[in-house]
Amino acid sequence: QVQLVESGGGLVQAGGSLRLSCAASGSRRSINTMGWYRQGPGKQRELVAAVTSGGTTNYADNVKGRFTISRDNAKNTVDLQMNSLKPEDTAVYYCYGRITVTTYWGPGTQVTVSS
Repeated sequence: QVQLVESGGGLVQAGGSLRLSCAASGSRRSINTMGWYRQGPGKQRELVAAVTSGGTTNYADNVKGRFTISRDNAKNTVDLQMNSLKPEDTAVYYCYGRITVTTYWGPGTQVTVSS
């Protein structure tokens, strides 16, 4: 069974930075895509950023230029560097990994940005 565990969430002031990390374990197959979704209070879950095993990245428009996703295929880890954080970035951030048609999720980590 594939498991993902996030770390690095917390409370930060607007304009600050946080780095989220996610480690996947239990996979015998290559993880095609890894990335991050988030769900803010009263909002739907939305894609934040994703990266394929080949290094192709994809970002939501509202985080472009502020967030950077990176991945270590050998370690099955994915990080999200978040800079210039805004109060609207407050959310639970979920790591995910996709192997063919199956998506695995981490339990989530809370990010709170105070104004």
